[in-house]
Amino acid sequence: MYDFKFADIGEGIHEGQILKWNFKEGDQVKEGDTLCVVETDKVNAEIPSPASGKIVKLGAKVGDTIYVGETLALIDDGTSIKPVQKQEDIKNVAEEAGAGVVGEIEVSSDVIASSTEYEKEAPAQQRKVLASPVARKMAADRNIDLAKIKGTGEHGRVMKEDIERYFTEKKEEPAKVLSEPIAMPPVSKEGTRRVPISKLRKTIAKNMVISKQLIPHTTVMDEFNVTELVQFRSAQKGLAEANGIKLTYMAFFIKAITVTLKEFPIFNASFDHETDEIIFKDYMNIGVAVDTPDGLIVPNIKNTDQKSIFEIAKELETLAKQAYERTIQLNQLQQGTFSITNYGVFDATYGTPIIKHPEVAILGIGKIMKKPVVQENQIVIGDIAPISLSIDHRIIDGGDAGRFMKRFKELITQPMLLLLN
Repeated sequence: MYDFKFADIGEGIHEGQILKWNFKEGDQVKEGDTLCVVETDKVNAEIPSPASGKIVKLGAKVGDTIYVGETLALIDDGTSIKPVQKQEDIKNVAEEAGAGVVGEIEVSSDVIASSTEYEKEAPAQQRKVLASPVARKMAADRNIDLAKIKGTGEHGRVMKEDIERYFTEKKEEPAKVLSEPIAMPPVSKEGTRRVPISKLRKTIAKNMVISKQLIPHTTVMDEFNVTELVQFRSAQKGLAEANGIKLTYMAFFIKAITVTLKEFPIFNASFDHETDEIIFKDYMNIGVAVDTPDGLIVPNIKNTDQKSIFEIAKELETLAKQAYERTIQLNQLQQGTFSITNYGVFDATYGTPIIKHPEVAILGIGKIMKKPVVQENQIVIGDIAPISLSIDHRIIDGGDAGRFMKRFKELITQPMLLLLN
């Protein structure tokens, strides 16, 4: 019997919501088949089956929240050591297995001492509460004192159901978060409506607070005359389309930023405020903010210093599509070194973008618009791009930002220079 658990996939992800099951109890499944889709606060993950066999039990229903270490499915793969007969036994086995990722069912009558991994310090005279790892994790996440909960497991061990029952009795059960847009609730007597936010929106809110609390932002702004860029892109669009590539301005901006970062490596770094160390990155992974129905997602293109403008454009289109459809993979969101946000697509000009922690800078691009400009003492019409650069003022000064913008401006206003890098 294979006890397949929801895995700890890193990045602080310790729970998810079941969006879809592709199999039901009693179905035969093959190793590698997608069992279900789980929404986390970062990605919608397709979970493959680790073994072939018959599905004995599904650990959660569509819409349920599942925690790391909890059983996703019991799969009879023909190697059952001790078959589980009762539904209650299956539930207890899943909890007692703790935070392991994958394992076979092994039932023991021994009472194991409770884990202290998530336990806060307590006076020595206090009783040590027995609790399953899953229950302990849930209690820690929700700031609940386990000593206040009566356990129904063996020897009074607190189980997952005990935590949930506590919330029900105290009317503290968190509002259920749905991945799909939900209907507006009726107006209350006070004339208000309360709607729970999505997991992604929770993550965005948390990250924005962290960024603004830790990073002293300052923003440098300028207007770039990108007339040559507009003309150059128009001349190359046909060639790009012939190769199945949608050539956007963003590909040029990413290339120009990459070249600039090579010359100003402090902008491709992060700052560890606990150790007062600057962490320089030898790789360049440029993140691009993508607006999705659920909120902002920032996937990044890896190693942009090793890619051409066409290669960047092609990957950018793929990542944007995956982000919008929430099929983006976790590794595509990790290890970004510098980010770009394009509010010009919403007909906006200037903005003060918020740095994506722990990065130290972010570039904002406004809409490209035609404006009168002076060239050689003559007023002409040019294509103007408003640019904003927010920096972490702890390690980057205004002079650094000015020099960075000057070099970036040189590259983006003379796109032929990008072909030499």
